[in-house]
Amino acid sequence: MSRIKLLLDVVEDIRSLADSLQAVATALGQSDPEDTPAPVPAAPPESAPAGPPPKAITLEEVRAVLAERSHDGYTAEVRGLLQKYGADKLSGVGPKHYAALLKDAEVLGHGS
Repeated sequence: MSRIKLLLDVVEDIRSLADSLQAVATALGQSDPEDTPAPVPAAPPESAPAGPPPKAITLEEVRAVLAERSHDGYTAEVRGLLQKYGADKLSGVGPKHYAALLKDAEVLGHGS
């Protein structure tokens, strides 16, 4: 592999790390109890559904988990997951795939 290619890979890794750090900072900022308003109790519905509707998974949540897995030494596996969903970067993965990607990423390190 040429030196230029290696340098370009390093630059890409640094950019990915920066994205991951931004996601972690955002996630930490969102979990600050001082900034979170107190929940307002809602009146129970007349007929409760079988379960709560699935929570929409955000890009930041997926990015935080992928950043953690990458930090734990699974960078190549994280890249493989992104490619599995047709992207080179997380921003290229469609929101409809976030839940499946998150589920796959959570298995990393636990299944091996």
